[in-house]
Amino acid sequence: MPIRNEERHLRAAVDRVLDQGYPGELEILLAVGPSEDRTREIADDIAAAEPRVVVLDNPTGFTPAGLNLGIEAARHDIIVRVDGHGELSRDYIATAVRLLGETGAANVGGLMDAQGTSPLSEAVAAAYNSKLGLGGGGFHLAETPAGPADTVFLGVFRRESLRSIGGFDESLHRAQDWELNYRLRKAGHLVWFTPELRVVYRPRDSFRALARQFYTTGQWRRLVIERHPDTLSLRYLAPPTAVAGMAAGLVGGALGLLLRSRLLTAMFLLPMLYLGFLTAATTTIKGLSPAARLRLPIVLAVMHIAWGAGFLNGLRADR
Repeated sequence: MPIRNEERHLRAAVDRVLDQGYPGELEILLAVGPSEDRTREIADDIAAAEPRVVVLDNPTGFTPAGLNLGIEAARHDIIVRVDGHGELSRDYIATAVRLLGETGAANVGGLMDAQGTSPLSEAVAAAYNSKLGLGGGGFHLAETPAGPADTVFLGVFRRESLRSIGGFDESLHRAQDWELNYRLRKAGHLVWFTPELRVVYRPRDSFRALARQFYTTGQWRRLVIERHPDTLSLRYLAPPTAVAGMAAGLVGGALGLLLRSRLLTAMFLLPMLYLGFLTAATTTIKGLSPAARLRLPIVLAVMHIAWGAGFLNGLRADR
C-alpha cells in the first residue's frame, strides 16, 4: 500500500484488509512517503498494534517507487495492491487468489467503485462511474463482463510475473499501473478483469484537487503514448480534441465579432456544442442528490478540460 497524505482514510483501508478474514498468511506493507499530515504517525500506531502490518520508508513519495519497495520486501508469492483511500470488498483477497489459479493470469482485478461522501465528491464519483465522465474505461463500469482486459483497477499479481518485467516503471508518476499491464500483456501474460472484485474509491473533494489530478494524469498519459504509440485510441484523443476545439472556437468567434465575419463568428458553435453535451450528461447520469447534480456539469468540465489541457501541454524535459 503506497501512501502519502492519507490520514483521513488510512485506518479504514487497513481495517478493510484485516477484516477480509483471509485463511492464508497475510502481511500489510505500508510504503509511506513524506506527508503533510499525520499519515506516518497513524501508520506507526497501526503497526505497533498489529504485527501483520509493516511500515516501509518511501523517501520519493511516488507511487511506483512505493509499490516496488513493497514488492521487494514482501514475503509471499501473491501481491495485492491496495490504495490508502480504497476499501476492499468482502472476500476480495480470497476471490482474487482463486481467480489467479483458475485463469492462470498474472494479474486479476475488478471495479473501481467510486463513492462520494459530500455533494462534490458524490458528483465526482458519478462522473467516474459513467461513460460520459471517463469515456468508458472497463474497470469503471459495473456492466463490463469478466474476461481478458487491457488493464484493471489496482490488481492482484503473481510476484514472479512482476519481477520478470522489472516491476513498476518508477519514471512514471502517473499511469504506471496501465503501463505495467501493457508490458505484462506484451510479455505474453494474461490480465483478467472480473466485476466480482470491487474496491470502494474515495474521489477528490475539491475542484482544485480534481483539476490538479486530471491535469497531471493527462500529462503522464501523453508520455505513455509517446513511449508506446500503439496504445493511442480515440478515447484518449477526445479530451485534447475538445479542449483544442473549444479554444479555437472562442478565439475564432471573438475574431469574427471584431472582423464582422459570419464564418468566424460561427466558430462559437464549438464551445456551445460542448455546453450542450454537459447539459445532456447532467440529465442523463442518474442517482444523484440535487446538490450533487448541481455540481456535476462543473465536475465534468473540470475533468475533461484539465485532462485534455495536460495531454496537450505534456511534460517538461526537466520534470
